[in-house]
Amino acid sequence: MAASDISVLLREGPLVHFDQRALFEKRNGTAARNERNQKVRYPYARLQNQERHRRCRLFCLGFGAIVGVGWAVSVNGWMADSGGPVPAALGYLVTLILMVPIALCYCELVPMYPVAGGGMAFAYQAFNEKTAFVSGWAAVGGFIGVIPWEAIQVTDVLSYLIPGILEGEPLYTVAGTGIYLPTILIGVVCSFLLFALNMRGVESSAMVQKVLCFVLVGAGILGGIASLVGGSAENLRPIYDVSNPAVYGPGLTEVTHNTIFGGMLSILSAAPFFLCGFETIPQSVEEAGGSTTSVGKMVVLSVALACVFYAVLLLCFGAGWPWQEFAHMTNPAAATMLAELYPGAAGQVFYWVIVLGAMAGLFTTWNGFFLATPNLMMGMGRGRLIPAVFAKQNKNKVAPAGLVFCLVLSLIGPFLGAGLIGSLTSFNSLGVMLSWVITAWCLVRLRKTRPDAPRPYRIPGGIWTGIFAGVVSAVVFVLLFIPNGPAFVGKVTVLMFVGWMVIGLVLYLASAPQRRAMSPEEREKQMFAHASQQGE
Repeated sequence: MAASDISVLLREGPLVHFDQRALFEKRNGTAARNERNQKVRYPYARLQNQERHRRCRLFCLGFGAIVGVGWAVSVNGWMADSGGPVPAALGYLVTLILMVPIALCYCELVPMYPVAGGGMAFAYQAFNEKTAFVSGWAAVGGFIGVIPWEAIQVTDVLSYLIPGILEGEPLYTVAGTGIYLPTILIGVVCSFLLFALNMRGVESSAMVQKVLCFVLVGAGILGGIASLVGGSAENLRPIYDVSNPAVYGPGLTEVTHNTIFGGMLSILSAAPFFLCGFETIPQSVEEAGGSTTSVGKMVVLSVALACVFYAVLLLCFGAGWPWQEFAHMTNPAAATMLAELYPGAAGQVFYWVIVLGAMAGLFTTWNGFFLATPNLMMGMGRGRLIPAVFAKQNKNKVAPAGLVFCLVLSLIGPFLGAGLIGSLTSFNSLGVMLSWVITAWCLVRLRKTRPDAPRPYRIPGGIWTGIFAGVVSAVVFVLLFIPNGPAFVGKVTVLMFVGWMVIGLVLYLASAPQRRAMSPEEREKQMFAHASQQGE
């Protein structure tokens, strides 16, 4: 073999099937790319292809869990709460500026500690087990706030496709909302289906997530384009207004701000709920394989694109119809607006496209948190921060105890009804925001205490990015508790959050004998022994 031939082999990698003609064509730059006609395979190319599929799967997991159904059923509510589509869109862009530094903290910390638990594991290394427990349990609270929310919403979305589900006399009422037998049955059946899917392992749930994510994005893009084509920029006016009696007042939308800046800030009270899905990516790092650095980068990408997706659709849908009329359209608001904008068959087609996209989005979020919550609780169980039963895995690498916990909470949702959706949204915001605060300061502390620790990826701005993320997220967390403030979550939500943390304290104390039975070194080994060893 000629020296030039050897150099080709060294450069391109070993050949599974050696073919002199193919080697000659490759050397002369004319080799066919089609694998069917060329029986030469390059393992390195296959690895690259696998890595692309893995990144796509991670992105679909995070982006699908973030976006969900809110863009179709809550978008007009965001406009009303903010005083218009423009302040709402600007609010999400401000949220993007605040969220990217937080996501960057995960981008650096995930490759350092690629284990189930995410922020909880980072806090264990940066601070101590008590801080790790607070971070982990707060995040669990944020996660489980989403699961019953989706179980409640699934019936509402299905009722747009199947009229008559909510007809007749309700069985009972909760928070002023009727609970119907069909809604309970649908929520229960869907909960068991997701439970069965996730019991099969991450591959099955990730495949479904990918398909549904493409449906979600396609429906959103189509709806946005249709709104722009049929609408007008004049529909965005007034840019800011909270005085229209048709929209604001007792029994309608009540706001505590009177400036466009206050309208932008009002988005912050709900933004953590509608953006927390990115944490599903760090929780799946053990199953991800491949480059752990790319896992962190997918966190940033999913957050950034989700914020842009929300902001763009707010402006598109706001341009599609006068927003003060759109603000009180019946759900699914985006689908209803397009049906009004395009009378006849075209409007009905758009209506169904949006509803199907909303349904796909609902299941991407629901499925994402069914996958992530057991992994987070598994990490806490390994450290005995909660009972060790949550650390056990079955043959499919699934933590059954955590998955059963998710199932129970999902089954509760249909029995409580839509009257508690607002409280669940705000409760989730408190939990995930506290977890983000601690994670940001974990990066700062680890930069100081372990400056020489291996860091496969170092974020731009270094420790100052972490400080900015820590300060901003802490300020937002405090704003959520200030009564009459634009971001206040409400007294009921505050009581729910306090009660949740008390429940966690009981579990933490109950698992104390298990912690004492193991040395701190043994518990740390269990928590971090599963770290992925793949390099970049």
